[in-house]
Amino acid sequence: MDIELTEELHRIGERARSASRILGLASSDEKNRALLAMANQLLEDAPGILAANALDLAAGEQAGLSDSMLDRLRLDRVRLESMAEGIRVAASLPDPVGITLTEWKKENGLDFQKISVPIGVIGIIYESRPNVTSDAAILCLKAGNAVILRGGSEAIHSNRAIASSLQVGTCRAGLPEASIQLVQVTDREAVRLLCGMEKHLDCIIPRGGKGLIETVSLHARMPVIKHYDGICSVYVDAGADLEMARSILLNAKCQRPGVCNAIETLLLNRAIAPTFLSEGILSLLERGVELRCDKESLGLIPESIMVEHASLLKEAVEEDFRTEFLSLILALRIVDSVDEAIDHIESHGSHHSDSIVTEDAKVAERFLRGVDSATVYWNASTRFTDGSEFGFGCEIGISTDKLHARGPMGLQELTSYKYLIRGSGQVR
Repeated sequence: MDIELTEELHRIGERARSASRILGLASSDEKNRALLAMANQLLEDAPGILAANALDLAAGEQAGLSDSMLDRLRLDRVRLESMAEGIRVAASLPDPVGITLTEWKKENGLDFQKISVPIGVIGIIYESRPNVTSDAAILCLKAGNAVILRGGSEAIHSNRAIASSLQVGTCRAGLPEASIQLVQVTDREAVRLLCGMEKHLDCIIPRGGKGLIETVSLHARMPVIKHYDGICSVYVDAGADLEMARSILLNAKCQRPGVCNAIETLLLNRAIAPTFLSEGILSLLERGVELRCDKESLGLIPESIMVEHASLLKEAVEEDFRTEFLSLILALRIVDSVDEAIDHIESHGSHHSDSIVTEDAKVAERFLRGVDSATVYWNASTRFTDGSEFGFGCEIGISTDKLHARGPMGLQELTSYKYLIRGSGQVR
């Protein structure tokens, strides 16, 4: 065990706990002033942040990171401005702390009140995407929580620059610098050590690959909110508008294939499969999407398409339907009904985001109720599973758990609650 690293992490934890007590009592105005100062500081520091990001990108290219991973890592002026706008939106949202959730009075005269409160200190362990540094920090602060951030080695320069900028903004507004702290090392031992800091951390949220999430879940001695694979599906029903289906599929697969809400599986109802496989898949193939088809669907694709796009048409193996490709690869299967589509999603998916395309409202409602995923869509792309698209400003992650948060996690999901009981001398 690295004694020096252990001691440093515990110092970070102690500072975070102290900061959390101040943040928990901060007014909405104080927190919002800090957020606006952070947004301004982020743009003021843009040249330094982009220079730091260039170092990470160069290292990533040298290390052979995939195009989708480099896209996750990349920052530019537009993305920085989007991050700053996300901070401003968070400042404009209602304060989630101090809300009366319910209240009642007992016959003995005791007044009961249930109110929302900050969780306290939250640890965020994440990979690749430096915008998470900003998103996590601002949402935690708005909800009155101190945050300890541990990003991946591929974004270390970017994360340091962003975290430093946000700390300056926080201090300018009079809140503790330790409200936001970044673990400065990328040693994997830091993850295990954070997982054992139940005295300092009230909750830990891992964002990254399955290996990271499993490691955190195995070692954590505090509650974990998990974001497992994004094995998302679109089911094109017999009653679908096929042009709508084509448009949704292009967006859900091709707009940003390397993100968790991009689809990985296409399910086609047998009734429309021949038509769709002779027309609808062309747009996907023209975008370079590799289709891994079950035997039946492969046999329905016209010979002319098979010849022209031979390199992109392959026979699927069963594991393809349980894989998060995060690239321009799509598994394709024919099913007989909405019930078979639901069964496939429940047995092969990751309970993240799934969609049905149909004009049949009865079938759509069966799908919406039958698929047990965090977000379920009717005639819309799964790419909307995002905090900003839900009106949350930005998000801390997308939980595939059922407790205590599910789906895009905004401000409310970063609070707990407590009971306040007011009496006049009652005893039991």
